[in-house]
Amino acid sequence: MGFLRIARDWAATIPTLVAFGATLAVGDLVLRVSRLFGLRPMEWAVGYLQRALIACFRISGMRLEVEGSSNLQPGTGYVIVANHQSIFDIPLIGGTLLTNFPKYVSKVELGRGIPLVSYNLRRGGNCLIDRSDGRGAMRVIKAFGAECQERGVAAVIFPEGSRSRDGHLKEFKVAGSSMLMAGADRLPVVPAVIDGSWRLLTHKMFPIPFGTRVRIRFLDPIERHADEDRTLLVGRCRTQIAATLDAWAAAGA
Repeated sequence: MGFLRIARDWAATIPTLVAFGATLAVGDLVLRVSRLFGLRPMEWAVGYLQRALIACFRISGMRLEVEGSSNLQPGTGYVIVANHQSIFDIPLIGGTLLTNFPKYVSKVELGRGIPLVSYNLRRGGNCLIDRSDGRGAMRVIKAFGAECQERGVAAVIFPEGSRSRDGHLKEFKVAGSSMLMAGADRLPVVPAVIDGSWRLLTHKMFPIPFGTRVRIRFLDPIERHADEDRTLLVGRCRTQIAATLDAWAAAGA
């Protein structure tokens, strides 16, 4: 049975990776052309390309379950605070919330070397930070939040700071999320819960486990107040995310 399972994983992984690589390569060119016509055409292209990347993983039997997206209004800005399990989380959120045009806080290193992804991060209105310059990063994040609020697009941050490689929720780094909320002080805050995407990278995609179940749930938007404590708000997001992950784990067990 173990041999058959591995053979099945590899049989699905090979066409998945071919499709994934082709989408990245062609998508990078599509983004560069669409950017010539302005930011919004590029944003539409990014959204549909992220959906294409999700479709690539369906070749490996990936089952995606989305909950709570109806809680978010199309064409509306939000601050989305999400746990982070894999690089797949980016197209997962972007492809699901296509008309909210999600933008991401990301480390500057991802702004080079990855077809489609790096160009989008550099030229698509996202926020690239140098984590070695803490004060500078906070200024950039706050300005990014203000820009997202002005444009009415979603600003996404992963407060764990790095991916959880085993699915367990890590502690949140409060400063970046608090600064993002300060810049986008009128945008509702939406905790987003992701589970299962880490399993896609269990073997660094060589192979991809067949039939992986991936779930994402957008919790109820939290309205903003002038006298709010942003540190407590970040903690509230983590508490809600942790409770959802625990409930899913208990139901699965």
